[in-house]
Amino acid sequence: MSSKDENIFSKETLMTTEAGKEIMKQAMFHSKGYKQFQQYKEKSETEFPEFVKRFVTDLYTEIKGDQNPNSTLSSFIAEVGADELSLENSKIMDVKARLSDPNTLTDRVKRILNSNYVKMTYPVFHALFDGANSYLKLNLSGETKNALIDGHIIAIDLSEPMDRIVDKDEDLEYLDDYKLMNPYILKIARSKIAKAGDVVSKSFEDGFKDARAGQYIDYKLKQKPSAISDERMAECYKKYRAVMGTAGKNMAMSKEPLGEIFYLGMARAGESVGCGNEIEDSLKNGMIKVPSWPLYYAINTNNVKKAFDLTIKKSNLYLEEARLALEMLPDDFETKPFLDFLFLTVKHYNQFWYNELKKVDPFDGFEQKLSAIIKN
Repeated sequence: MSSKDENIFSKETLMTTEAGKEIMKQAMFHSKGYKQFQQYKEKSETEFPEFVKRFVTDLYTEIKGDQNPNSTLSSFIAEVGADELSLENSKIMDVKARLSDPNTLTDRVKRILNSNYVKMTYPVFHALFDGANSYLKLNLSGETKNALIDGHIIAIDLSEPMDRIVDKDEDLEYLDDYKLMNPYILKIARSKIAKAGDVVSKSFEDGFKDARAGQYIDYKLKQKPSAISDERMAECYKKYRAVMGTAGKNMAMSKEPLGEIFYLGMARAGESVGCGNEIEDSLKNGMIKVPSWPLYYAINTNNVKKAFDLTIKKSNLYLEEARLALEMLPDDFETKPFLDFLFLTVKHYNQFWYNELKKVDPFDGFEQKLSAIIKN
């Protein structure tokens, strides 16, 4: 299991949740799901550094060779419709010069790759691709596999610098660098995904459009948290659903019905992890995350503790839907045991942060800050 905090999956921590105990049981008896998961985890740990090198090399080439970074950034801002991601023209050349140093660029890339979504997803894409390649008898090359997985991981990683710029809660001294990196990250992701063909490329573009729509709702709710509603949260969660679901679909080369099954499983798993992230972020930041399911439930129940109880239930509902996708897969699907085990790790991850929250018991402090949040 992989995450930003490896302690979450230590033996001691696994024993603190129901899902964790099941993980330990499967590890003890070397279940097929556990063995497949370990295989892909170890494979990813070996290959991830090479992915980082490819990413840095491509990013360096794009940034260094761009003669008009002002235009590149302007075009990106126009496409995503987020002026807060812009950078003053007077700073652009200085930032470009800084990022033209390979060591500096490597540092920035490693910072944004230190993401739960990246670390937890990288081995999953390998397993989905291998399962689809075998089941559909696609005989796709290792080069196509790397391009497709690299492209989607890079696209998912784009949300990291964008979120840090908007939220201003992490890496404050590097936000100008991230602003200039964004358009090149998207360009590289598109270029790699396009190598898998027009159908896969179109699928990505459709998903990226939906993800931007979700990100826009997220931004608007940050400006006016009191406008939160069930429908707006569902729209906001497109930022998880579209990105993760589309990536899953494309691991099957967007071929139906397998692509649709992958979409459902990855979309709902992504939304489930989203709930866990909201609990984690609320705990670490000392206030309910805006926007989030905990905020929605707190406003509508006037009970902060109950809001987090409902959020963990929401995460389990998402995960139950992800399991429906698992049941839709053919019985002989090669990496089905891996996916079954994966969902256990997601449940443990969410439950771990919920337990940590209850242990700290920050609810009175959250309650005091809630009225200030919803004044907007």
